[in-house]
Amino acid sequence: MRVTGRATARRGVARTGLWAALAAPGTLWLLALFAVPFYAVAAVAFGYTDPLFNAPIPEWDPRYWDVTTFGEVVQRSLTGDLRPVFLRTLLYVGVALTVCVLIGYPVAYYLARHAGRRKGLLLALVLAPWWINYITRMLAWLNLLQDDGYVNDLLMAGHLISEPVRWLSGNPYTVILALVYGYIPFFIVPLFSTLDRVDERLLEAARDLGCTGARAFWHVTLPLSRHGLMTAAAITALPMFGDYYTTTLVSGSPTTTMVGNQIEFYLLGGSRKELGASLVLILSALLMALMAYYLIATRRAERDLT
Repeated sequence: MRVTGRATARRGVARTGLWAALAAPGTLWLLALFAVPFYAVAAVAFGYTDPLFNAPIPEWDPRYWDVTTFGEVVQRSLTGDLRPVFLRTLLYVGVALTVCVLIGYPVAYYLARHAGRRKGLLLALVLAPWWINYITRMLAWLNLLQDDGYVNDLLMAGHLISEPVRWLSGNPYTVILALVYGYIPFFIVPLFSTLDRVDERLLEAARDLGCTGARAFWHVTLPLSRHGLMTAAAITALPMFGDYYTTTLVSGSPTTTMVGNQIEFYLLGGSRKELGASLVLILSALLMALMAYYLIATRRAERDLT
């Protein structure tokens, strides 16, 4: 028995080592794609700007990093002119994520529990927007939302408005709805995957114990889908924080500027690239804090289920 146990343990170690070896190239590749660009951004943020050619001079040696500009950006983000931009970004992403939950959860639940043989077709329709370039889809919105577009024509025909709404002139509702439209597939798909794996026997047991459909959902389905809900929220919110082209396309107004727009401005059009690079570091730190919270919450949710 002892010999058999040792042989099984050796096979387990060998299998683990094999999978680790197979995963190593991809892991190293991903680390390189993250670490090298991130270090380059840090080198620009803590570097200098050539006053003659207005070009960034990265400082690759951490011993000579200059944190003056980074400190300036932190101060402006906390109490200066960048503070409203961060608050606006948090508000837009928070509201857009809430709308994604309100719309996406029922859709994912229907696909997983009630779609039947149409599940594959409906899931393909949810994924269909990914087959079209994001900017192309956003450009389609411009035709719909312009002053003489179909949305205003429809609302005026229904006597809901008396004059055209200027949807594309710094309207925050347009930005939020565009974010929801652009990223809601990222929310539905992982949540659908979680709901689809909920064991039907648990729901039948809840009903056998006298639970109504609503109580079975509240006490069984919702707790079991909490992990997928958090995953969907993280996957949806993270790209929203760095989004800049949605606001540019559907608004283009300083009143709806998000952090991504400020980064684009400083890196592509500004004279001090280190300001944009410092903003990238601050936004990255914010997203890492959110990801840490997500990982801790996920760990707690898994522990509660076991």
